[in-house]
Amino acid sequence: MKFLCDVHISYKLVKHLRLLGFEVIHVNEILDKWITSDSKICNFADQNDLVVITKDSDFRNSFYIKKSPKKLIKINLGNISNQELIQIFSANLQRFRVLNNNEMFIVEIDKSSIQYNI
Repeated sequence: MKFLCDVHISYKLVKHLRLLGFEVIHVNEILDKWITSDSKICNFADQNDLVVITKDSDFRNSFYIKKSPKKLIKINLGNISNQELIQIFSANLQRFRVLNNNEMFIVEIDKSSIQYNI
């Protein structure tokens, strides 16, 4: 399972996922860095079978309208601590792995629930 973290995702989550053995790319490491357009991020993720992790609702809209990115984890948690976000990811990694077997999916992480749509 490989991840592409959008610009507002902390490097602490990136480092944590890398320590767990996942391939993780932060958008600041590729393409046009922090000014890369959402469409370029989606295309790059789809071409490289990456799961996009983002807080940006534009990606959610793109998933439902354009079917891209094909694999998306949308975080709707506001300004929580990096440690809380890492704990949420750690607790749900097995579910994410199972979903990754699907051609398309979206996970929305809210304060009260985690919603999975395939």
